Order: sequence, then C-alpha cells, then structure tokens
Amino acid sequence: MIEFFRHLLQEFELPLSNPVLIFSLILFIILLCPILLKKINIPGIIGLIISGVIIGPHGLNILAKNSAVDLFSTIGLLYIMFIAGLELDMNEFKANRNKSLLFGFFTFILPLSIGFPVCFYLLKYDFNASFLTASMFATHTLVAYPIVSKLGIAKNQAVAITVGGTILTDTAVLIILAVIMGSSQGNLNQAFWVKLIISLAIFSAIMFLIIPRVAKWFFKKLESEKHAHYIFVLSVVFFAAFLAEVAGVEPIIGAFVAGLALNPLIPHSSALMNRIEFMGNSLFIPFFLISVGMLVDVSVILSGPTALIVAGTLSVVAIFGKWIAAFFTQIVFKYTRTERQLIFGLSSAHAAATLAVILVGFKAKILDENILNGTIILILITCIVASFATEKAAKKIAICEEEISHEDTDRDQILDEHILIPLAKSSAAASLLDFALLIKDKKSSNPVTLLTIVPNNNQAEKNILKYRKAADKFVIQGSASEVKINTIARIDHNPASGIARTSKEIMSDIVIVGWPRKTGFIDKIFGENVDSIINNVDKTLFICRFQKNFIEEKRLVFICPPFSERGIGFHLLMQKVSRLAQELSIPIVIYGEERTYQAIQQIASNLKLNSKFGFKNVSDWEDFESISGEIKPTDLVVVNLSRKGSVSYQSIFDKLPTKFEKYFDSNNVMLVYPQDDRKESAMDAYEDFTASPLAKGIEAIEQIGRGLGSILKKS
Repeated sequence: MIEFFRHLLQEFELPLSNPVLIFSLILFIILLCPILLKKINIPGIIGLIISGVIIGPHGLNILAKNSAVDLFSTIGLLYIMFIAGLELDMNEFKANRNKSLLFGFFTFILPLSIGFPVCFYLLKYDFNASFLTASMFATHTLVAYPIVSKLGIAKNQAVAITVGGTILTDTAVLIILAVIMGSSQGNLNQAFWVKLIISLAIFSAIMFLIIPRVAKWFFKKLESEKHAHYIFVLSVVFFAAFLAEVAGVEPIIGAFVAGLALNPLIPHSSALMNRIEFMGNSLFIPFFLISVGMLVDVSVILSGPTALIVAGTLSVVAIFGKWIAAFFTQIVFKYTRTERQLIFGLSSAHAAATLAVILVGFKAKILDENILNGTIILILITCIVASFATEKAAKKIAICEEEISHEDTDRDQILDEHILIPLAKSSAAASLLDFALLIKDKKSSNPVTLLTIVPNNNQAEKNILKYRKAADKFVIQGSASEVKINTIARIDHNPASGIARTSKEIMSDIVIVGWPRKTGFIDKIFGENVDSIINNVDKTLFICRFQKNFIEEKRLVFICPPFSERGIGFHLLMQKVSRLAQELSIPIVIYGEERTYQAIQQIASNLKLNSKFGFKNVSDWEDFESISGEIKPTDLVVVNLSRKGSVSYQSIFDKLPTKFEKYFDSNNVMLVYPQDDRKESAMDAYEDFTASPLAKGIEAIEQIGRGLGSILKKS
C-alpha cells in the first residue's frame, strides 16, 4: 500500500510528466474555464490564456513547455488561420477587396509609423531593433475570431475586410523580417530577392492551381468516405504550412492560403465543415490559447523598472496603433462605432506573428531580453483587450442583424421552416438531403422530414420496416451537420396524394423531390408521376436532378420567366437560391427580362441578400436554343416555373422540363414551383362542390389526345 502511494505521489510531481494526466488536465481546463467565467461575463478565451499563465513554467510549474505542448499549440494556431480562410465569404471578399487592401495598409503603416519613433527615440534602440519591433506592432493574430464565428457574424463586411487585412499585413511584416535577417547576416543581395519572389510564386501556383484540382478529384472519387475528407483537409493544411515555410514566410500564411484554396469546395453548412469547426473549437484552438498563456512570465514585471517601462510602452503603442487604424477605416468607409470596435477587437490581439518576429530577432541578437519580456506581457494584455472588445461589438452586431431579419421576415416563419423530402429511391436520397441541409435555415427548430409512401398491399408492413432500416443512415447523415432528421412512412394508394396530405399535416414550407423517371402516356393519365405532385402540392416545390457533386459548380444560372417575381413564394425562393450560392461560393446569373431583374435586385436589397448577381436579357422565350447555348456543363441551373392558374403561368413553359432533359443532360438542374398563389373562390372551401373532377377529366382527355398524337406521328 505504501508503494502504491509513493508511486501516486511520483505521478503528481511537478512539472507533470505523465502524458495521460497532462492531457486530462488540459481537457478539464478547456471544459471548465468557459463555463465558470461565463457566469461573470468574462470571455472564455481570457480564461484559457490566464489558465496557461497559472499552470505554465512561470506560474505554478504544473506543465513544462515541451515538444508535445508546442505541437498542439502549432496545430491550434494553424487551425485558427485555416478556419479564418475557410469561413471567409469569397463573394463578399472579392466585392470588398479594395477595402481590405486599404485596411491592410492602415493597420500596417500606422502602427509602424507610431512604433518606430517610440523605439528609436524614446527607448533608444538602434535602427534594425527599432524597425523590427515597430513591424511587430503591425501584425495581429485572429485570437478573437472564434467569438465572431460562434455568434454567427463571420460573413459581416467588417469581419471580411479585417480577415483580408490580416493576411496582407502579416505577410508584409514577415517579408520585412526576412529582409532584416538577410541584412543583419549580410545576405541582402539580388540573389535573396530572386529566391524570395520565385519561391512565393511557386507556392502560390501549387496552392491555387494544383491543390483545388486534387481536392476536387479526391472529394469526387471518395464521396462516401466522409472520414477520409477530414483527414485529407488536415493534410492539405499542414502541407501548405510546410510549403510556406520553405518559401520563406511563416507557416500561418500557408494555413490561411489553404483555407482560401479549399473555401469554394467546402460549403459552410456541410458535415465536413461541421467536423472541422468542432475539432478546432473543442480541442486545438483552446490548446493554442493555453500555450500562449504559458509563455507569459509575470515575474519580469518585478525584475526592474526597465522591463516594466518597456512592457508598458509596447502595450500602449500596440493598442493605440490598431485603434487609430480602425478609426481611419471607420471614417473612410463610414462604418458605425460598433463596426469600428469589431475591427479594432479582431485586429488588436498580438500572438503568433508577433512572437515569431520577436523570437527570431532575439535569437539573432538584434533584440534584447527587455523587448522579449515586454512582448510576452504585450501578448497577454492585447489578447484580453481584443477578447473584451470583440465580444462586446460582436454581440451588438448579432443582435442588430437579428432584429433586422425579424423586421424583414416573420420570426415564427423562420423558426417553423419545415422541409419535406419524399423518397422514391435511396440512391438519390443522399444528394437530396445534402441539398436540403445547404438551404435549411439554421434558426429553424423543425427537423428535415423524410417521407416514403408504401402501397396498400399485403407487403405494406414489411416495406415499412425495410424503409425504416434504410432511413437510419440518413439520420446519421443529418446528425453529422447537427440537423435533426425525422422519418415518416405512410400507406397510400396514390404517392402524390400521400405527399400532398403529409405536407399539410406537418405544415412544411418546402418539398424536395427527385427527378421523375421516364413514363408513358398511360401513367400520366392516372397521375402516377410528378405532374400529380405539382398539381396537388401547394408548397414551394423543388424538383431536383443532381448528376454530380456540388463542388464542380462555377455559376448558378437562375432562369426567371416574365412575372416570376409576382408569385407569393418568390421571396422564399430568392432566399434559398442566394443561400445556396453563398454556400457554394459561386455567383448568380439571372436569365430574364429587364423588369424581372430590377424587381429581383429590389427584393435582394430588401432581404439583405449578399449574393453577387449578374444578368442576361432574354426576350424570346420560345427560342430555347439561344438560352441553352450559353449554359456550360459547370453551371447549376435553377428554373422558376408556375402552376396552372397562377399569376405568372404561361403554357409555353410546360415543355421546359422535357427540353431541360434534352439540352442539359450533364448539368445539375432544379425546377422550382414556388408556393401556390392560385386564388380559390368561396365555393372551393366545400370540396364536394368543386369543379376539380371535371377539370381533371378534361385534362386527362387532353393528355390522351396528346399521347395518341405522338403514337400516330411515330407510326
């Protein structure tokens, strides 16, 4: 027994050496810190950094700064930069790239201009030391980015230009570091510049030309191997970080560029994105924040007045330099005070690039120990300031955006959005569910419902059991994206009536069905095809044919016949089309008349849709070949159609589905029938007195006539 206790005490000797115990301690800190600090309104990020200070080698010495801690810290840092690149709204970034460039210029030149005189004249350092320290003020690390991501405002314009500015200013500073190091070693010659430019050009070519093609091929060939997708993405991130280091810049640049390269291939609502964010926010990023705290040596403040003066001066200059850059950005772009505070919060934290610059300068004996210790204190202070500023501003913006969305859209409608997917064959079900998860509003509390209609015969009960077993894999598919999947099996003679009845019972807003199989005219008479669903279901109906993976799409072609915008379900359709384009990071091209396009622009403005719209004028809708000739195999084609009796219905569009099957056999195509806007008379409330049977009989006779006509033509 004594031996047992002796062994137990040895395990708890400080610093801890047992890897299992170390990992358990880290996990408990990651678990408890945010929960405890939330009660006193302190951001969890600060708790993790302070925890690192306490357990680190300069605190209670519970953990030593070893290779394992360094490895997880590096992974977490690369993860932050990778997610920032991955979540960047590329359409928003392209539209505001000039703003990002200007902010990058402000946040680089202003701190540098303030910092150099302070270091050179006030702190009395030489030119190289002053310039290198001043360049450190220009860097910033997106330590507070998880706060923005968690509150759901990562696509806000202020966030987009700050993230864009981050990569620009950090790249510039790290190039300055390479130049100063070359200068101190006497290697700053023509060969140095040629090597740097060529290596960066090769790195960029690999990341933006080769990696996306390899990723497309991998995702397409191993579509069912979902776990392999995550491993592949991690491999790309670390390989990109290694290539960046070889090219002469810091690995964080490579991780960010990897996020940009994979951005169009990983939709934000996909299961893969959910896994990436889950692993990062749960483990890797908190580990990095703890490791930042472990660097802080509080005792340096007590070591003498010089260290205290240097630390205070560096911290004040760093914070003021970033604030003045955010202030000028606000003035130029007419942002609100809250947006200025958000820009300041995101850009004021110094950690990764700052530490890289100072450590390299210290090891090369360009900087002294006072600068190193002062920078460690600066990291702690700026991370705390950045976390508080970002959380306060981000909450205000999130509340403001939520209030605006409630004004534009009925809150109850958002929370009650319900998508129904009738399943005919399981092979198409996975792609239909993937599509539903992309367009589903994340604020909706309702599940996605999968429905199957079982014929009423002797095998009905067996078929229901068979369906339930097959539906289990779709429940797992939904849970990977944190979306609840509900399954319903219904016995009914007619699939169309079963779908229509269920859509009303669960009060669904959207019904998504697969592309119909080819049928003869006898099937059409008895309504056993998609025509019956179109006529019976009065919800927004998507008829989808997905031939290939969404990652191959380059444009979303939205075909809108005249008066499409007048339908009562068109606003919902615009929201879903815009959301789909944002998820896939592709532009929308409207094919329609000028007045339709102007109405769509007005709707997009009212609904605050951020998608990029292009326009192609169509005047002759009967000349279908002129439209089809401009559509490429990489276009996702969405067509707005109307049911008979609705405002925008025209008989010439009845033949469009057949033409689409003929002309766009390799495209992903969606035919959309927005929510029914046909007006019913008072008598229509009494189903027994409607003329619907007569209308159906006349329609059946017309179909028989068309069918016989086609047979006679063939003969």
